[in-house]
Amino acid sequence: MIFLFIALVSLLTTCIEPRNSCMATSLSNLTDQEALFSIKDYIKGDPNGVLSSWNHSNHFCQWQGVTCSRKRQRVIMLNLPSQQLDGTLSPYIGNLSFLKGVYLQENKFRGSIPEVIGKLFRLQYLNLESNFFQGGFPLNLSYCSDLIKFSLSDNSLEGNLPTEFRSWPKLIVFEAQRNHFTGSIPPAIGNISSLMLFDISVNNLTGIIPFEVAHLSKLVELHLAGNNLFGAVPLSVYNISSLSTIVLTQNDLEGFLPADLGFTLPNLEDFLAGENKFSGPIPPSMSNASNLVNFDIAVNNITGPLPINFGSLSNLEVLNMGENQLGHNQSPDGLSFLGSLVNSTRLEVLGLPENGLSGELPNSISNLSTTLESLRLNGNYIYGSIPQEIGKLWNLTELILAENMLTGTIPESICKLTKLASLLSSENNISGTIPACLSNITELLTVSLSNNKLHGSIPTTLFNISSIEGLYLFNNHLSGLIPEHITGLSSNCHVLYLDQNLLTGPLPSNIGSLIHLVELGFSDNKMTGEIPTSLGDCLMLEELDMERNLFQGRIPSSFKALRSLKLLDLSDNNMSGNIPHFLGEFRSLRFLNLSHNKFGGEVPKNGVFSNVSAFSVAGNFQLCGGIQALQLHTCPPNTSKMNKKKFSVRLILIIVLLPLAALLACSTIIIKLSGKSKQNNVGTLVLKEDDYPRVSYQELLLATTEFSPNNLLGEGRYGSVYKGILESLNQIAAVKVLKIEVHGANKSFLAECEMLKNIRHRNLIKIITVCSSTDFKGNDFKALVFEFMTHGSLDKWLHPSATDQENEKNLTLCQRLNIAIDVALALDYLHHQCHTKIIHCDIKPSNILLDEEFVAHVGDFGLARLFLSNSGDTNGAQSSSTGIRGTVGYVPPEYGMGGTISAEGDVYSYGILLLEIFSGKRPTTSGIDCATNLHDFVRNALPNKVMDVVDPRIILQKEDCDSLEVCFASIFEVGILCSVETPKSRIDIGVAIKKLHIARDWLLRSSSKCE
Repeated sequence: MIFLFIALVSLLTTCIEPRNSCMATSLSNLTDQEALFSIKDYIKGDPNGVLSSWNHSNHFCQWQGVTCSRKRQRVIMLNLPSQQLDGTLSPYIGNLSFLKGVYLQENKFRGSIPEVIGKLFRLQYLNLESNFFQGGFPLNLSYCSDLIKFSLSDNSLEGNLPTEFRSWPKLIVFEAQRNHFTGSIPPAIGNISSLMLFDISVNNLTGIIPFEVAHLSKLVELHLAGNNLFGAVPLSVYNISSLSTIVLTQNDLEGFLPADLGFTLPNLEDFLAGENKFSGPIPPSMSNASNLVNFDIAVNNITGPLPINFGSLSNLEVLNMGENQLGHNQSPDGLSFLGSLVNSTRLEVLGLPENGLSGELPNSISNLSTTLESLRLNGNYIYGSIPQEIGKLWNLTELILAENMLTGTIPESICKLTKLASLLSSENNISGTIPACLSNITELLTVSLSNNKLHGSIPTTLFNISSIEGLYLFNNHLSGLIPEHITGLSSNCHVLYLDQNLLTGPLPSNIGSLIHLVELGFSDNKMTGEIPTSLGDCLMLEELDMERNLFQGRIPSSFKALRSLKLLDLSDNNMSGNIPHFLGEFRSLRFLNLSHNKFGGEVPKNGVFSNVSAFSVAGNFQLCGGIQALQLHTCPPNTSKMNKKKFSVRLILIIVLLPLAALLACSTIIIKLSGKSKQNNVGTLVLKEDDYPRVSYQELLLATTEFSPNNLLGEGRYGSVYKGILESLNQIAAVKVLKIEVHGANKSFLAECEMLKNIRHRNLIKIITVCSSTDFKGNDFKALVFEFMTHGSLDKWLHPSATDQENEKNLTLCQRLNIAIDVALALDYLHHQCHTKIIHCDIKPSNILLDEEFVAHVGDFGLARLFLSNSGDTNGAQSSSTGIRGTVGYVPPEYGMGGTISAEGDVYSYGILLLEIFSGKRPTTSGIDCATNLHDFVRNALPNKVMDVVDPRIILQKEDCDSLEVCFASIFEVGILCSVETPKSRIDIGVAIKKLHIARDWLLRSSSKCE
């Protein structure tokens, strides 16, 4: 009867708008074909061309991704996973009435899941995971009573979970993880007696775990992690003997673990309950869970004593019990259980940090399985010494023994741990010297031996480990000089702390080669000499501690480049000279200590010097001026001396620079003459001549009317763009003529050719051909010929000239949003879909071109970088520019500090562009309502004053303003999230696309809002 009812419903609800016709009452083969064509029509992006076979030239059963039944030739399966299909899912899918399987996972479908999918009463398998679907759970899916497996994971679905679980008596797999579902877990879940996998992790669910879950007698995997569930887990859940996986991580669950847990769950393999509020002891019965592979109860309130027979778990791979109270109720031989783990021959992770455990570190840990990769025992009261045979654990990548009471020396065998990335043994009482053989561990990233009793000199070989990012040796008894070989450390070294030792001698003069240093400390030593000027090359430096030494001389003028400094402490030295005024210009500087030196002259008043609690100059008795709170005497006038000094400096500059300039000019002429013949042919090698039409200098000269100013479309750093008519191709084109005389232009030309020959996308500028030749005077000539964009650059639409304003040159709200999405799609293609990742480096309105239909095309790849691998390794990248890449206002802050270019840098530029599109303000506009930049200007307006920052040229109906406020807020939020200061905090461009699609779908619901 239920099948007949569904059939009647499907006949009555036959009219659907997209093709303006009603569904036929007889669902025939023709109906299947029409439904498939409709599905294709709703897909706007098909980069892999998988739908190219979907045409009338062959039967639809032969189309790619389509499977038909043999007898009736009806569609029974739609299988198009991982094809990057972009669009919405047509409601005509409901007409494929024989459909049993739908596999559309890992594409870019958006919008809501059509309710008519519930008419597919034969449907057994539905996989829509990893798309951009929004809206609520498809309620009509309850009519699909034959469902066996469906997955809606990794989308943006919201609302409550369904309550009609009894409608799916055959369901085995229910996956809805990583969405935005709210509400509680429906008790009706207990009605699906056939269910084997239930995964609703990483949502926003609240409430308790209903006891009805225990009715799922066949359940194998239960995933509830990453929600806001609270209360105790029903004890009956632990009696589902078929369970092999329980994942409860990151909730607010509480209560004891049942004493018989190891008996009631004989098939248990994975028990993950970290980051909750569980309490009580670990059930001794866990030693009977012989199939256990992963046991993670970290960050709870679990107490001791520890079971001593974990060794019976021969399959155990992960044992993570950190940040509990296992030291509570601990037996005298509390660490003896470690010896039992010798029998766990597959163990990879052993984590017991911050538990208050006490006892002697047993030598038996050297006999743990050689599969062990991570050993974390930090934050306890463990004494004894590091076992001499620790080197037997040759697979270790993490050895963390910090914050204990260990004594003895660092054994030489530790150097056999050649895979070690983290060696952390700080805050113990370890003595002896640092083994020179540590250089054998070539993959070390972090070495922390601070707060011990180490003595002797720092081994020179330690600086041969080029992989080190952080070296912490402070508060020991290390002595001797810091070798010049310190520069053997990788330029990626971020942190170097050698404070509180007995080091002597000067700082190495070449320390500035550690260009990525963020934190540097040499305080509390006996170091002498002047501060090397090369230290000014460490542009990313945020903290510099050099107090309590014997340094002398002036603060180097090269420090003027250290604009990222947040803390600078040079106190208690013998420094002299004036306090540089540029220190007051450092906006990031929060604390400055220059006390107890021999500085003289005027104390600045700006920046950090304006807040008496943020700096100290005490103990410098020759200072004057400064803010009133310092109570220093007024500085005497000394203008004549200053004038003499200025004249002397100018005279020296003239004497030095004039001969130098002459020498440079001669060298340039020689180099140009010797290299000219080589350059003429370089451009022709970039593009394959067979793939592109050939044009000459003469043809381009004629096409542009001799590069007439009347045909000039725009001008940039490296070239001018002209409109031209190519008679040989019968085509209007944009001709970019390079300014050969500008430094970097040739490099830009080569880079742009290299990029454009490798990329094809709807939202990228299309290159027609290239010309590398000479003009009629024999001078080098290089030009790129592009497809002509009718509506010019986005910059001219956002910031029209007076003439353009008279012509009412303006963009509507929806046009702006479509352009923003187009640019994001282009970046997503460059970052994630190209064979080799491409970073554009110069996203701004003048590089966004608009065609006849206002579709945006990203252009100007002269600054782009092509990555030779997808690893993100910038060392293997090819660059077309030097210095800071990009345009002021759009350049991410880390580039200005010497940071590595990255996809996150493009995302920053895109975020600024997005804010500019909808605010109408350039990022370089001075005095944006007292905000320091466009990002802050918009952020300060959110959420209550969002309409104050919307471009007034966007025409809105008054009645729409209130309803559009939320939409504008969501768009501006994307721009803010893209343009945050820290690269790692920026959202991925794919996430930005998702959020902007949601905003556009909302706008399209009402045409009045798209005026």
